[in-house]
Amino acid sequence: MISSKYFDHTILKAEATEAQVAKICDEALANDFASVCVNQYYTRFVAEKLKGSDVKVCTVVGFPLGMSDTGVKAFETKAAIEDGAQEIDMVINVGALKDKKYDYVKNDIHTLKEVCGSDIVLKVIIETCLLTDEEKVKACELAKEAGADFVKTSTGFSTGGAKAEDVALMRKTVGDDMGVKASGGIHTAEEAQAMIDAGASRLGTSATLAIIGK
Repeated sequence: MISSKYFDHTILKAEATEAQVAKICDEALANDFASVCVNQYYTRFVAEKLKGSDVKVCTVVGFPLGMSDTGVKAFETKAAIEDGAQEIDMVINVGALKDKKYDYVKNDIHTLKEVCGSDIVLKVIIETCLLTDEEKVKACELAKEAGADFVKTSTGFSTGGAKAEDVALMRKTVGDDMGVKASGGIHTAEEAQAMIDAGASRLGTSATLAIIGK
């Protein structure tokens, strides 16, 4: 059975209600998941629900397109942390990466890591479905150079989700001293195990209970 601490129990849909988010929190507490991952609006609500537990509060930033200005992302990150976020999942500017504006992409990540400091985990969503293998490698290298804690495959809101071969490539690129999070389209225990076998150290999914057989 897959350890519960692999899972970021996730609810990011636009129509998510407070009752639905509360249910996700209750499920995360009951099963001791790694975190609950939500949009900024629900950060404070989730922080209150998870207070006193070791289930982390995870908030997405620049989500889902990653096209906000770095200053806007930094402000959003600061606000999330003030509301109780302990982990931040940011989206890179994919267009800038494709334009080979590597200094911009690296600074985007580094600026947010500076806001996070050493206590707040920063995960960098590279949106693998939009990238060539060469671009995936470069994005991971930039995230590592910028001081991020994790690289992450997908938002789950683009043209595709996590693939085991992408996870393997990301793990090979960043080595053992960074986390790799697979997210998007993981619905079964078999799919989850394939991601772990490929090198994932965290899984983002809304199908967590089905995966662990609950």
